[in-house]
Amino acid sequence: MKVQTEAVSFKADQKLIDFVEQKLQKMEKYFDRIIEAKVTLKLENSGQVKDKIAELTISVPGDTLFVSESAKTFESSIDSAASTMRRQLIRYKDRLRRKSA
Repeated sequence: MKVQTEAVSFKADQKLIDFVEQKLQKMEKYFDRIIEAKVTLKLENSGQVKDKIAELTISVPGDTLFVSESAKTFESSIDSAASTMRRQLIRYKDRLRRKSA
């Protein structure tokens, strides 16, 4: 699986990029035919609090799955996005099984 990480309006350090790749490699446990994953990290400046947004797009054969999560840190937003994406992948795999059965 190819992982592409993009940081909008800031420079992501290597530790954060490694964290993202580590989280996404675990997705292959749930669905092994993932083509590529794109992660977009953004800073949301609404009011005085700056939220960190993680958008996760995963391409699978015949479909694209998308998740967007925001939290106070990038690590927690990536964690919740990965958890949501895991559920989407499991549902997608179940739909594929039901179609072929």
